[in-house]
Amino acid sequence: MRLGPVEDDLKAVKVFRGVSIYKVRGSRYWYVRIWDSARQKYIVKGTGETSRIEARRAAEDLARSITQSRPVERQFTFRYFADKTLTRGSRLVAQGHRHDGTVKAIEWAIQNPEWGLLKWFGARDVRKITTRDYIEFMDALAKHSSNLSSSSKNSVMSAFRNVLKVAREEGAIDDLPATPRAMQKDNPRPFFRFHPLVDKGNDAYRKLLKTAREMAEEQVVIRGIQVTYELYDVIVFLTQSFVRPVVSELYAIKHNDITISENPVGLSVVIRKGKTGHRIARTMPEAVNIYKKIRERYPNATGEDFIFLPQYPNRQTASDIIQRQFRELLDRADLRNDIHTGKRHSLYSLRHTSICMRIVNSHGQVNIFTLAKNAGTSVDQVERFYARHLPMSKELWQNLQGFGSG
Repeated sequence: MRLGPVEDDLKAVKVFRGVSIYKVRGSRYWYVRIWDSARQKYIVKGTGETSRIEARRAAEDLARSITQSRPVERQFTFRYFADKTLTRGSRLVAQGHRHDGTVKAIEWAIQNPEWGLLKWFGARDVRKITTRDYIEFMDALAKHSSNLSSSSKNSVMSAFRNVLKVAREEGAIDDLPATPRAMQKDNPRPFFRFHPLVDKGNDAYRKLLKTAREMAEEQVVIRGIQVTYELYDVIVFLTQSFVRPVVSELYAIKHNDITISENPVGLSVVIRKGKTGHRIARTMPEAVNIYKKIRERYPNATGEDFIFLPQYPNRQTASDIIQRQFRELLDRADLRNDIHTGKRHSLYSLRHTSICMRIVNSHGQVNIFTLAKNAGTSVDQVERFYARHLPMSKELWQNLQGFGSG
């Protein structure tokens, strides 16, 4: 009776767990035996090799092809955890714990129909995804979409990590593979130069305010809507409050969101669903006077009325009106472009101006962490895009040379 491979295994050599090579009597060729855990049985094949070294290599290749060709159980696929990531993100947005823009960026990276993470990793087993796999994907992405900025590539990296973090939380994997960040070129943010950075005659911020007053006094009309002192108040409020000039921040503020403080003097402004989520922004003292003017302008306002252009329930409409007026203002003041960065000014330049003002006007004493938290950004962002591009004032120089009071 002819013996089976187990009994006939005269020269079995273990390759690794579940895989071995052996010879049978009367044959000079090596065979491979592979344990298929999915089918719960051994797979036996001839290697066609007489050399033990070549037989080992053939066995490794065959074992790899069998495990890779086998469909991954759904609960271990990248797609499974990507779906969970998107569902969780939508839930956090609805609860006000995450900004809609953050979740949309994750969706963009995961679901992009041309190169998205699902196209590359969708059917892959998250337990077997390595740093090398990630690097190969990013290399392919760079060739496919060579115009992607470093920040966009880092958004893709963030989405990739978010999916694997969900996999880790659910016990599918123990650790995340390393994901090198794309090198970023830091560009200074355009802002309106102000005294003492420049002499008073070249103070762009004051020129902006002066032109805004003139437009209100002249009753300039833009697309059928008259410019009032409300534009001036928006400018000052943005510069004194650090909020973003977007629908979810500036134009979402209601009277119920504002509390006047006397010690120190300023406003506490609740930002319900800002870019970085819920926060309370503390303003500079001048914002109090602006808010009092707003109350006088709308004496019958209720707590749930918006503070700027409340007559427009559609907040995108209110935003569009202010943006059109501001663009006209920039043209009249000849401030459309920032001569120092070559970039175009926008309402966002006022937020950049407010952060730079605190760094400069504090004479080097402002706590960068406090400033970043109040503005809803990070210390890294403040240092990279603002602080490092500011000229060193006399006070900052003295601060640098100081030895402290201890």
